[in-house]
Amino acid sequence: MHDLADSGPTVLRILLGGQLRRLREARGITPKDAGDAIRASASKISRLELGRVGFKKRDVADLLTLYGVLAEDEREPLLSLAERANRPGWWQRYSDILPPWFEVYIGLEEAASALRVHETRFVPELLQTADYARAAVGLDRPMASETEIERRVNVLTRRQRILRRGTPPQLWALVDEAALRRPLGDPAIMRAQLAALLDAIRGTDVTLQIVPPSRGALAAMAGPFTMLRFAEPSLPDVVYMEQLTSALYLDKDADLAVYKRHLDRMSVNALPPAATEERLMTLLDEVR
Repeated sequence: MHDLADSGPTVLRILLGGQLRRLREARGITPKDAGDAIRASASKISRLELGRVGFKKRDVADLLTLYGVLAEDEREPLLSLAERANRPGWWQRYSDILPPWFEVYIGLEEAASALRVHETRFVPELLQTADYARAAVGLDRPMASETEIERRVNVLTRRQRILRRGTPPQLWALVDEAALRRPLGDPAIMRAQLAALLDAIRGTDVTLQIVPPSRGALAAMAGPFTMLRFAEPSLPDVVYMEQLTSALYLDKDADLAVYKRHLDRMSVNALPPAATEERLMTLLDEVR
């Protein structure tokens, strides 16, 4: 179980929002009436309940009163949660280079107990070396200054700390072999990257399956995405798909079922995890 004391603001907002939604529904109160109580709209209540915006402690107090939560020992934990949910995450110091929709993803990533990654373009970000990431950022943002590139790489290496914490998330990555063959930077960078992947799969928390070229058409159809799972039962799974100027977050059961089926199909089509080390060694030998 992920320790709530260590959770970032994103997951705390989602947990608090879910609890407020359950309290509202139990009393049969509409989003509009709840919004009226805090001088806001029904859509604002919806955003609060989804954890998409921060909470004002006064608004939470007013909603708790409306929902009949009057005992101090019941109110205080939720008000305390609201206060902690408004503390800035570490990534907010990079808000000048990170779009808001990606800041949400970082918070979810930190809270996840398992991540299933489908990648067709590059090495999955959580497994990239700093030099490989630097080359990827330079390719994606050719006009970026060296300072901006380094700050973006710093964000990535800070995100990767989740794999080294006491209870790291399980990471299962399905990667198109073309992504591992695609040269990024000079041969030394590619050799170091492939060696880093070998080190990663020799641990217990990272599973990497490679989709060979003969089976890559299915991988190309869906494009890259990540499915995040959380230990807290209040949090639904989320599928994250990044686009050029925005991102999609899917958490409806019907959508999740489609993406889970795709991951399962890809897993069957990919080489088994036991074959990954040998294939990485072959790719490493081919880098010149």
